[in-house]
Amino acid sequence: MRLFLLLTLLTTACATTIRPGEVGVRTQFGKMTENSRGPGLAVYSPFGTRYIRVPVRTRNVEITLDLPSREGLNVRADVSILYRLEPSQVPNLIETVGVEYERSIVIPVFRSAAADMSARYVAKDMHSGERSAIEQAILDRMTEQLEGRGIIVESVLLKSISLPPGLYMAVEDKLEAEQQAQRMEFVLQREELEAERRRIEAAGVRDSQRILAEGLSDEILALRSIEAFQQLSESPNAKVIITDGQLPFLIDPLTE
Repeated sequence: MRLFLLLTLLTTACATTIRPGEVGVRTQFGKMTENSRGPGLAVYSPFGTRYIRVPVRTRNVEITLDLPSREGLNVRADVSILYRLEPSQVPNLIETVGVEYERSIVIPVFRSAAADMSARYVAKDMHSGERSAIEQAILDRMTEQLEGRGIIVESVLLKSISLPPGLYMAVEDKLEAEQQAQRMEFVLQREELEAERRRIEAAGVRDSQRILAEGLSDEILALRSIEAFQQLSESPNAKVIITDGQLPFLIDPLTE
C-alpha cells in the first residue's frame, strides 16, 4: 500500500530546484500565492500548479542612450544600472507587472529619470566632476518612482560620455587653459617666495652692518689697535709699520 502511494506520488508530482539568489513564486490555476519560496527543492502537483523562478541577486543592466543637456545638445552615454528585487515583494511585482519587469518598468523609469535629470546640467558637466552628482540625481529619481514596487536600485553609473565633437574640443581647450593658469600661478608663487627670501636676506645684512657700525666706538678702535701692535711685536719676522701713532694702516714684510 505504501509502495503504491509512493509510486502514485512520484508519477503525479513534479519538482523544481530554486537556486541560490532566486526565489520561487507558486501559481495555482493562474492565481499567485502570497509567499515566495527560498532556495531548495520545491515539489508540486503538475495539475494547474507551477513555480516561477525569479532572480533576487544584484543585476546589471547596460544601456546606451542620448541624454539631453540644458543647452539642447544630445550627449551619447553608456550607463549601467545595478538593481535587485526585494524577495518578499516578488509575488506582488510578478502579479502587477509580470516577469518582464525589467523591460516593462525598470528601463522606462530609468530613461525618464535620466532625461529629466540630465536636462538640468550643461553638456560639459557630464564630462567633468559633476558626473557623480548626475548619477546620484538619477538614482534618487528612480528610487522615488519605484517606491513600493519591490525594486531596489543600488547604483547608476555613467561609464562613458561622448560629447559632440566641437564641444569636446572646447572642453579640452578649457581644461588645458585651466592647467596653464595653475602652472603660472605656481611660478608666480615661487617667484614671490624667492623675492621675499632675498628681501629678508638683504634686511639681515643691513641690520648686521648697522649693528657693527654702531659698535665701532673710539674706545673699541683703540683696543683693537693695541691688540694689533701686540701681535706685531710678538712676530719674529722683520717688518715695517707705517702708522699715525694710533692705528696701523700699512704692514709690509721686508724682503731679503
